[in-house]
Amino acid sequence: MKKKIKIICTLGPSSLNSDFLKFANKKISLLRLNLSHLNLKSLTQSIKFVKRYTKIPICIDTEGAQIRTKIKKEKFYKIGQKVKITNAKGNINLYPHSVYEKIKKNDVLNIGFSNLKLKVISKKNKILCNVLSSGKFENNKGVHLENRSIKLNYLTKKDFEAIQIGKKYKIKNYALSFTNSTADIVNFNNLLKNKNKIYKIETSRAVKNFKLILKKGDQFLIDRGDLSKDIEIENIPIAQRKLFKLKRKYQNKKIFVATNLLESMLENNYPTRGEANDIYNSLEMGAEGLVLAAETAIGKHPKDAVIFLQKMIKSFKKNKYKNKIF
Repeated sequence: MKKKIKIICTLGPSSLNSDFLKFANKKISLLRLNLSHLNLKSLTQSIKFVKRYTKIPICIDTEGAQIRTKIKKEKFYKIGQKVKITNAKGNINLYPHSVYEKIKKNDVLNIGFSNLKLKVISKKNKILCNVLSSGKFENNKGVHLENRSIKLNYLTKKDFEAIQIGKKYKIKNYALSFTNSTADIVNFNNLLKNKNKIYKIETSRAVKNFKLILKKGDQFLIDRGDLSKDIEIENIPIAQRKLFKLKRKYQNKKIFVATNLLESMLENNYPTRGEANDIYNSLEMGAEGLVLAAETAIGKHPKDAVIFLQKMIKSFKKNKYKNKIF
C-alpha cells in the first residue's frame, strides 16, 4: 500500500497571503507557524487569516530550549573585535534572559549561520566577548555553546502563552523545538493531551537519546539546520541515517526531514541537482514528510518549491512501487 508523504510548509511574508493559501489546498498537509519569528499578536492574526482562506491544519512550532539573539540592527564583526552583551534594552541581548546567569567566562558562542563565533572573556555587569570568527550578529538567530551544554526550560513563557492561544482557536498540531530527553516528551504530552505532537531533533543530545525518545513520541522532525551547529555539518548525513535506522522497528512512528531541502529556490525558480538527490535520499531512508522552511516563508518562489517537492514525491513513488521511471 502506498503511503502518503506529507508536505509541510512554513508560513511567512512570502506565503502568508490569500493567493498562496488558495494554491496550497490539496497540495500541503500542514501549515507551520514558527514562534521564533512571530510575536503573540502576530500569531493570533496569522491563525485567523489562515482559517479564512483554507482548511489545511495549522501547526504551532514552539521556541523551545534555545538561546537566541536580540538586536535592533544587524552588524558585521571582524576577528579580534570586542562585543558587549547586556540585559539593557536596545543593546545586544540574549533571550531568554535567564541565560545570562548560565553563561560563563571562556564559553564559545556560535551565532546564527554566518560563521560568527564569540568567546566570553569577562562577565560582570555585562558579558564581554572577543570575536574568534568573523560574521554577522543578526536578530533572532540561534546561539550554540560549543564548549558545553546548559540546561534551559523546555518551553519559554511565550510558548506557554502561545499554546493557550492555540487551544482557543482549536489548533490540533504542535511541535516541540529542541527536544532533548524523554522528560521533555512526557511534559509536552501532559500539556497537550489529545493533540498531534511533533518532536524536533536538533541537538547532539537528542541524537544520542533517540533510542529512548522514540519510545515516548510518535512523530519526529529532523531539523538539520540547528543540528548542524551542534554536531558539525559533515556529520548530518550520518546522524540522519542513524535516526532512520533506529526507527525501522517502529512502523507506526514517523520522521519528517527539514532544512535546506530547496535552499537555492530562495532566489531561483528551479532547484539544484544536489537538492534533488538529497530529497530522494531522504525519501528512500523512509521520510514520511518533507518540510519547507525559508523556501516558503521568505523565498521568492514558494509555489515553485511546493510543486517541485510534489514532482520529487511522484518520481520516488513511481520508482519504488513500479520499479520503473523511464
